[in-house]
Amino acid sequence: MKQPNEMNTLSQVMEKLRQRGITNEITVSENNEMRSEEHNKTYAPEDLTIIKTYRFEGMSDPADNVVLYLIEDSDAKLGFILDAYGAYSNNKGTFFDDFLKQIAVQDRDEQELFNS
Repeated sequence: MKQPNEMNTLSQVMEKLRQRGITNEITVSENNEMRSEEHNKTYAPEDLTIIKTYRFEGMSDPADNVVLYLIEDSDAKLGFILDAYGAYSNNKGTFFDDFLKQIAVQDRDEQELFNS
């Protein structure tokens, strides 16, 4: 079976997602809702499943951390949630963390996700 190309950086993972047509970013709206502008949809935690998690640390500063959650919604559409965590997090307060904790996790193999 063909092995996926090694992906070590956020930009490499983002490019691989883009090549697969996965451009749907789910973000926290001004109203504290998880929203996809691409699909014009608001999500509850039970509408989403985390199918892969990628964590990245900055090379020069270990506090420079980012996590990318690859998500499948209840309509089987793929998307992602990006979060810089630590001092650089855009998600202040508890809404985002509480929301993430409620999403089901089904870790899938990269070969399943990225091989044709």
